[in-house]
Amino acid sequence: MDYTHEVSHSSLLVVRADQPYNAEPTAAALVEFPITPEDLVYCRNHGPVLEYDEDTFAISVQTLQGSRVFTAKEMREAFPRAEVVAALQCAGNRRKEMDQVKKVHGVLWNDGVISNNRWAGVPLRDVLQAVGIDVQALSGWHVCFASHVTPCQDDKDYGGSIPITKAMSPEEDVLLAYEMDGQPLSPDHGGPMRVVVPGYLGARWVKWVDTIYLSQDESPNFYQQLDYKVLPEEIDTKEKARPMWSKFPSLTTLPLNSVVGSVTRKEPDAISVKGYAIGSGDVQVANVEVSTDDGATWHDARITYQEGKWSWTLWEALLEHVPVSGVVYSRATNRHDEVQQRSGKWNMRGVAYNPWGRGKW
Repeated sequence: MDYTHEVSHSSLLVVRADQPYNAEPTAAALVEFPITPEDLVYCRNHGPVLEYDEDTFAISVQTLQGSRVFTAKEMREAFPRAEVVAALQCAGNRRKEMDQVKKVHGVLWNDGVISNNRWAGVPLRDVLQAVGIDVQALSGWHVCFASHVTPCQDDKDYGGSIPITKAMSPEEDVLLAYEMDGQPLSPDHGGPMRVVVPGYLGARWVKWVDTIYLSQDESPNFYQQLDYKVLPEEIDTKEKARPMWSKFPSLTTLPLNSVVGSVTRKEPDAISVKGYAIGSGDVQVANVEVSTDDGATWHDARITYQEGKWSWTLWEALLEHVPVSGVVYSRATNRHDEVQQRSGKWNMRGVAYNPWGRGKW
């Protein structure tokens, strides 16, 4: 692949791979900001990152009756603007921890491939309604997205899909986004237009989206069918996985999770602990607890930020009478009273890992 015209990237990220460019911030930096600054938003790519002109970037919306093409600018101007605060999380968040249990395949992300931002754009349902989609007649179908404008590692293009019921529901807040935190989307984050699917893993938030179409089946793309799935633990090689991918569902939501971002000594026997937590889908975090005695006792952390049903949760705790050194764990509980467990589930691709958060002092 040709990286001659690769755009410049933030200097505040830890680079995990150069070509394609994959980089993340530290969790310690992340937890200082309710809304993640652009320079701290992780970058996950499967090919070169290029800059495109809103005036000429074309999006083809294909239906059973035909297709309609908009430029990104035309789409922005033709439809009402909507906003949503939503956390974007890579399925491989915390993969490096899982790799320490048993080797996995993939970029060894730490715990910084997550961000929380205010996205603005066109409601996908408005676009689909404008081109004549009858959701009742297409029950069980899927809306597929693709980006053909840049080369891709494992397929001829990057693609993904979501159920049409999610795409068409006003409560699901699915957008074709052109802004992040009040600014036009940069190339690193999918500009001039990307899909925003609150509550779903980042793999479905297709960047530089140039094609939208309907299908009775999920997207046939590699990243929907042969990746981003939780396979059983006994499937531990690519060879074993090859005949098994089709037998397991594509990931949509990621599990309840919490991470210790920073531990700072405040007094000789007191520490301040900060972190983030993330619910699963639209089931928000209800509370976060921390423990310094290996889970024997737990103390409530104070939630310092949460906004709507799709955001992450920031939390902090001041713990007194602690020893000179030690380990602090975090666990989250959601509004369905489901509790984050001590251990996560190992899988070959290292996705959806969610054991207790862990920090040292």
